[in-house]
Amino acid sequence: MVKRTSKPAAAARKTFPIVLEKDGEGYFVYCPILEGAYTQGETYEEALKNIKEVIALCLEDEKNIGDLPEATSISFCTMEVQI
Repeated sequence: MVKRTSKPAAAARKTFPIVLEKDGEGYFVYCPILEGAYTQGETYEEALKNIKEVIALCLEDEKNIGDLPEATSISFCTMEVQI
């Protein structure tokens, strides 16, 4: 007899927009659709790792109230301003 083991269900995945900015001390990154979801890192990779952890923590809180936000439309552009 062959014993079958069931595979664990795949975790749900969701895509979130992030904004990453280089500054004098490294990188600042935030998720515009999650209040309080921001962090920093000395390197680009560290900033990405950190925001992933922050988003996961925010989602734990959101799951408790059952209201995960949706990004319907986000634009990123630059604007020239006369100074």
